[in-house]
Amino acid sequence: MASLTRSWQGVQELRVRLGDGDEVPALSYPLLTGEVAVGDEVLLNVSAYERSLGTGGFALVVASPTRVRAGEQAAASVVASPGHLVKARYSPSQAMVLGVDEQESGHHALLRDADSLDGTPVVVADLHSSLPAVVAGARWAAAESGRPAPVVAYVMTDGGALPAWFSRTAAALREAGWIAATVTTGQSFGGDLEAVSVHSGLLAAHLVVEADLVVVTQGPGNLGTGTRWGFSGVSAGEAVNATATLGGRPVAALRVSGADERARHHGLSHHSTTAYGRVALAAADVVVPRVTPDLPVFDAALERLHEGVRRDAAALAQAPARHRIVEVTVTPGLDESLRSTPVRLSTMGRTLDQDPAAFYAAAAAGVHAARLLAG
Repeated sequence: MASLTRSWQGVQELRVRLGDGDEVPALSYPLLTGEVAVGDEVLLNVSAYERSLGTGGFALVVASPTRVRAGEQAAASVVASPGHLVKARYSPSQAMVLGVDEQESGHHALLRDADSLDGTPVVVADLHSSLPAVVAGARWAAAESGRPAPVVAYVMTDGGALPAWFSRTAAALREAGWIAATVTTGQSFGGDLEAVSVHSGLLAAHLVVEADLVVVTQGPGNLGTGTRWGFSGVSAGEAVNATATLGGRPVAALRVSGADERARHHGLSHHSTTAYGRVALAAADVVVPRVTPDLPVFDAALERLHEGVRRDAAALAQAPARHRIVEVTVTPGLDESLRSTPVRLSTMGRTLDQDPAAFYAAAAAGVHAARLLAG
């Protein structure tokens, strides 16, 4: 290991010198591999790095032979967990964690027979990059109505990154108090709370975190194949069903882009029409943003884009679930709220100014969810 670049909760970002002298960026998860230090020898997985993947474009530390030879116990914090939930099961980096819903948990009695979200609004989004925008929208709407910012829980599904530690966004939002807790579900792990399924994760967000509002989306690094069904965001439709099954209020955030060069993602993404139009069998409030000329980024192209989104989203009202279409006006104040987030807004490498439609759609869903809290 040549240098430690920076670190945040659960992660060390490194520069590692290879045998040929080249240096590569790498990530180490101390709870899985133990702490590493400058000068340590490390074993790397470079598959994603060599393919130049976006969010996954790091080498990953698998182990440190230096630490093993020194007799130091790797993954001590995970191994010491009193729980028996195994995440990333039967992979070399599987982690044993204490599930919020298992028998050893202090919350087991609370969750054992839990079966209702009691109408809690749950915003479901496809991309992890929507998370800060949804929360910004909810906080702005609360402030506009003179109410305190809602307590927000983030329920992370396992369609993207498995370690929640990988998300600098979630860590920064947690540190800033914008989210109260991250609940990792399915095979994902590393959250403030661990849950077996999205269903138990939602119940934990409601009953343990006591969240006013929940956001469900995959971790960073979504997977897509350019086919109708081969994308990890299909789980957004499943999250709508889970929310409705448990008596929550599903709010669907649309995936929208005005800058994506791929036709299937320009305007209203086919990911949204498939997940909400085909997978979701329960009705959700599908939030469609409306832009106005007083926005700092307004132009004719943005207006045309949103006209197309409204037209295409209207078809979701005729889907099997019979979704409710809700329009939310994006105001200059909401735009300013997006610009004041404690994290840098970025989706597919594009900023708010480069692709405002993407963040406006997510923020509008947050606005609507917060307004549901006001009755």
